[in-house]
Parts: sequence; C-alpha cells; structure tokens
Amino acid sequence: MSAITIYHNPECGTSRNTLELIRNSGVEPTVIHYLETPPSRDELVALIAAMGMPVRELLRKNVPPYEALALAEARFSDDELIDAMLAHPILINRPIVVTPLGTRLCRPSERVLDILPDQQKGAFAKEDGEQVVDEHGKRLR
Repeated sequence: MSAITIYHNPECGTSRNTLELIRNSGVEPTVIHYLETPPSRDELVALIAAMGMPVRELLRKNVPPYEALALAEARFSDDELIDAMLAHPILINRPIVVTPLGTRLCRPSERVLDILPDQQKGAFAKEDGEQVVDEHGKRLR
C-alpha cells in the first residue's frame, strides 16, 4: 500500500490531473474510486478534520442531489451534511489526497504539489495543455 492515497473520480479532469501529478513524482498512489467505494462516516469525518475545512466547503454544489435536498439552506448541521454526502457520494468534492505531509482537497490540481513528499520527475502539463511543472521538475504556478 502506498503512503499516498487519492479519493478519485476518473470522470473528473481535475482528479485525473492530480493523479498524474502524483505519478509524476515517482509514486503510484492508492486510488480509491470514491463513487464506487465511498468512505465510511468515520473516514469522511477524519478527512474533513485533517483538511481543516468546514464540512460545507467539501460539498459539490453543481450536482442534482445538492438542489434536490436543498443543501444550500443554512439549516443543515454538519452531521446532516455528512449524512447527505454518505447517501450521495457525488456530493463529495474531489480529489482528496492524503500524504505524509497532509491532507488536501486538490482544486486546482496543482495544490497537490504542496503535500507531495517527492519532487516532480519532469515536465507536466494539464489535460488542457497548461504547463504546471517545467522539465527540471520545478513548479511554474
């Protein structure tokens, strides 16, 4: 098992770019397809705590369950929002990356560079062509 874990959605460009940035550091991470294998309540609570972010900030807002459940309303407690994410994993924003240096929601994908223990091994461009790392493994933005 790798020291790096990514909660990944292969349909998401940001998630794919983040996964490839991890691989560009010479590491093959543990990949959890969180829509197929959602985290348990304890795991999700621990991830949120490790990221140090409010529960609401982890919610995806542009998916049908967000509107259907009226999650924009302030009346929901953190526990209720977590219940919604567990019932509808598509509500969990992604990708979440766990490394020995920290846990982070990697949006944009280059945020993963702040928590990777190893340097990039070479140039990296996102799927859209945006250069993020130069040929020497140095971050450009």
